[in-house]
Amino acid sequence: MSAPADTAAPVLPSFVMVKRHALVTRIAHWVNVLLMSLLLMSGLQILNAHPALYWGQQSDFAHPLASIASQETADGRLVGVTTVGTRAFDTTGFLGASYFDSEITDRAFPSWITLPGGQSLGLGRRWHFLAAWLFVVNGAIYLMWSFLRRHVQRDLWPMRSELRLIGSTLQHHLLLRFPRGKAARHYNVLQKLSYLSVVFGALPLMVLTGLGMSPRVNAQWPLLLTLLQGRQSARTLHFLVAASLLLFVFVHVAMVIATGFWNEFRSMVTGHYAITPERRKAGETGHE
Repeated sequence: MSAPADTAAPVLPSFVMVKRHALVTRIAHWVNVLLMSLLLMSGLQILNAHPALYWGQQSDFAHPLASIASQETADGRLVGVTTVGTRAFDTTGFLGASYFDSEITDRAFPSWITLPGGQSLGLGRRWHFLAAWLFVVNGAIYLMWSFLRRHVQRDLWPMRSELRLIGSTLQHHLLLRFPRGKAARHYNVLQKLSYLSVVFGALPLMVLTGLGMSPRVNAQWPLLLTLLQGRQSARTLHFLVAASLLLFVFVHVAMVIATGFWNEFRSMVTGHYAITPERRKAGETGHE
């Protein structure tokens, strides 16, 4: 009598390593991390010179859209006041009045978040312009490579079928239910739309509004300043786009942590990403 056949279900491996990011993508990503940090810190240094935002061509000092200032109280204390529209907020210790060399000083943004740490508009501008042009060059190289390799068309452009899944994908993200198996190899529709809006929306607008504040560019292409409704409008838009990019970075980092920090970090350093296999059949044992 022959022995019964072994009918036990095959055991799937706990994870499978796949190639997720090309070398060019990884280099461009980390260069962007460095340059965006320099741009943020030097940009806040520049804004420290006049921490108020307006709309139009002229600065209406009496009616800014938003401003950061300091005030001295009746008992001689220095407090920071941030005003948005008609509402004022006490932001002592961070905005308006912050600590520098263990003493509270009249300063819009604190020294630890500006480049250089001490107050210097000239050095802040130099750092900002250098980082900005390097950022443009890095982005141009990455875009050319992406189109030549069809990375944008293949990996970032959402299909119609994916657009119908925006609601369910958002729900899964809010419930911290992230894709596994084959679906984890590719960007989901929310990631695709987010990256496209940044690459082809926020970043070009950031560059244009930056150029719109340049007197030399204004002289050569006055139409740009007309489209932006004035230099002060360009400055305000520049700040708002920068704030939206900072929000994008916060959400991006939060998602990296939620989906598995070390796995995501490794994929952006080595290019390899560990995915959990899906079940091959209904009722099959193993990992999902």
